[in-house]
Amino acid sequence: MNKFLSFSIVAGLACLLGCGKSSDATGGSSGGKKLTIALMPKSKGNAYFISCKKGADKAAAELGIELIFDGPTDPDPARQNEIIENWITLGVDAIAAACENKEGISTALRKAKARGIKVITYDADALPDAREFFVNQATPEGIGHRLMDEAARLCGNEGEFAIITASLTAANMIEWQKHIEARRASEYPKMKMVALRPCDDLKDKAQSEATALLSANPNLKLIMAICSPAVPGAAEAVKQAGKTGRVKVIGLGLPSENRRYVKEGVTDSVILWKTEDLGYLTVYAAHALAKGELKTGDTRFKAGSLGEFEIQGDNLLLGKPFVFTKENIDQFDF
Repeated sequence: MNKFLSFSIVAGLACLLGCGKSSDATGGSSGGKKLTIALMPKSKGNAYFISCKKGADKAAAELGIELIFDGPTDPDPARQNEIIENWITLGVDAIAAACENKEGISTALRKAKARGIKVITYDADALPDAREFFVNQATPEGIGHRLMDEAARLCGNEGEFAIITASLTAANMIEWQKHIEARRASEYPKMKMVALRPCDDLKDKAQSEATALLSANPNLKLIMAICSPAVPGAAEAVKQAGKTGRVKVIGLGLPSENRRYVKEGVTDSVILWKTEDLGYLTVYAAHALAKGELKTGDTRFKAGSLGEFEIQGDNLLLGKPFVFTKENIDQFDF
């Protein structure tokens, strides 16, 4: 698509969405038009964010709002900024972003706030002054501790492990790694992390990285994958290397992507939260913020059929991480 055509489309949509904007909102409407909420994933092809979108779509239908879902094909902070700039031009009512790089995206989000657009983050935060609330799937401490506890349990509290992450700049994963290491140092000093490798949120690259880790570290006992595509990628590498059972695999991932490996005994456990609920809660929170119904100082928030959630400061908490195992994984279809 050439630049002139792209500009024409953006300008046309800006007229459709931005004209006659009013803060006098009733129901799902603002000044006679539907509220428009823009939801940004880190990468729109990632099954994790596709699952989040299912919950977001359900919330949008219940609320009677317009939902825009767009993001980079692969994790790309610069592309996230470009999309936010377009949304500012369009005059959306609220932006909800999962931030690949908290510093990199914050300038664009501040600009959106200055234009009267309400801003929240989910999954991975921006700098606090760039948004009003963060919809937090679980505390970083809770995630880090659960991962490290599970790794230590499977390894008998000692041995070598490696981590595969999405990218070395992903703010939420950097925070999780801090708590993983803090837990290891305080509770499991005989556990040793031997490598940290990025997979760019791609299953095939995660498989390649895991294969390289297995080759370079003959005493490796466990691979911990902390982005959803990396868990099945690492499992496939372990399976093809003939090391099922000898090298454990755990990580943050979707039950649907890992069910086969869990049942085969390649992956021991998958840790996550209910991703559809995360998308649902995020849209409800963005809608309430745009209508002035979610305010600084609130301690509870009700999100449709999911009920009430706790607010700690400017963090709206989804809940604690959940462990999916061979015994319970068939109960979940996301």
